Amino acid sequence: MSTFKAPKGTYDLLPPDSAKFLAVREAIAAPLRNSGYGYVETPGFENVELFARGVGESTDIVTKEMYTLTTKGGDELALRPEGTASVLRAALEANLHKTGNLPVKLWYSGSYYRYERPQKGRYRHFSQVGAEAIGAEDPLLDAELIILADQAYRSLGLRDFRILLNSLGDKECRPVYRTALQDFLRGLDLDEDTRRRVDINPLRVLDDKRPDVQKQLTGAPVLRDYLCDACKAYHEEVRELLTAAGVAFEDDVKLVRGLDYYTRTTFEFVHDGLGSQSAVGGGGRYDGLSEMIGGPALPSVGWALGVDRTVLALEAEGIELELPPTTEVFAVPLGEEARRVLFATVTELRRAGVATDFAYGGKGLKNAMKSANRSGARYAIVAGERDLAEGVVQLKDLESGEQNPVPLAEVVTTLLEKRA
Repeated sequence: MSTFKAPKGTYDLLPPDSAKFLAVREAIAAPLRNSGYGYVETPGFENVELFARGVGESTDIVTKEMYTLTTKGGDELALRPEGTASVLRAALEANLHKTGNLPVKLWYSGSYYRYERPQKGRYRHFSQVGAEAIGAEDPLLDAELIILADQAYRSLGLRDFRILLNSLGDKECRPVYRTALQDFLRGLDLDEDTRRRVDINPLRVLDDKRPDVQKQLTGAPVLRDYLCDACKAYHEEVRELLTAAGVAFEDDVKLVRGLDYYTRTTFEFVHDGLGSQSAVGGGGRYDGLSEMIGGPALPSVGWALGVDRTVLALEAEGIELELPPTTEVFAVPLGEEARRVLFATVTELRRAGVATDFAYGGKGLKNAMKSANRSGARYAIVAGERDLAEGVVQLKDLESGEQNPVPLAEVVTTLLEKRA
């Protein structure tokens, strides 16, 4: 028995549950691949300053939750706590924005790391699938991404999720709101850390989940009342596009999300069956992030959906995904000659696209058939010396129990016909 265990707040993905996670990732990615998004993969760690500038030095992610390290060469690195800053950095470094084909549309899938108090739905190591449309300011892009996420969730069979929508304004109208909000917040009974946040980023106080803080926020200025005409028109077009596409949403004037880089459109997918960790994904527009990390002005929009929480949402709704069998055919050899012959047949079946496994280790018939049944295979191929002498194998339907001899040369063709 190993004395080592997975670190606190992490988990191992093992069969058969891992197949569900793979299916969720595939379902989220499918609409993106069908809509012009190309795959990008970035390193698991980046320069600390990338996240400090992009995510925001006042956020809990940067101040409390990042895993940081100093290399032997003295570089300050951080395990990536989110994907957008890394993807934008990669796009800028590769000059994808200079190819003349904007927006640059990218999707990604990977692991992310935050040092937080572990609980169901909140882990220190978690998986996300995300999408970014870089370099265009167009409400159609905002709507497109929300529609694609909605499509992905519905393709999985999810129904009990809600889309919350808000606008955070832009550099023209948000400063006016920021001042009004700060004036309001400074009159409240807040702890020292929260007061410091009021000075740095007051919108983050609206996102505070503590009941004693939320109670005091009654009557706080609402950003919607401070939006400039351009932001109002932009947000209204996003709303109209979603409505026309049949995508239901709820206006949430308090929705600010937890990252500093969002502007204008912000949205969140929530599932009420998950308790306190109800957010399964979210995103928004981040028109100034490129400049924050040293790039040119590149208005952009994107989202990230949590694979872990999506799986929990499926479980909350009692949805069982239809997963392809890991094994369709199981070969059971009886004797050394049969081992060589059936192994060649197994190789041929695999090359033909049939998921096939083998009774390794020289098991007897009884134990080998137990392995065949445990594998989930529909059919077993059984062969001994007498069968091979007659040029046949026994093909057994593990569901019905029916067994018939099949010429060895016709095994692959026969099985391909049965699965058609």
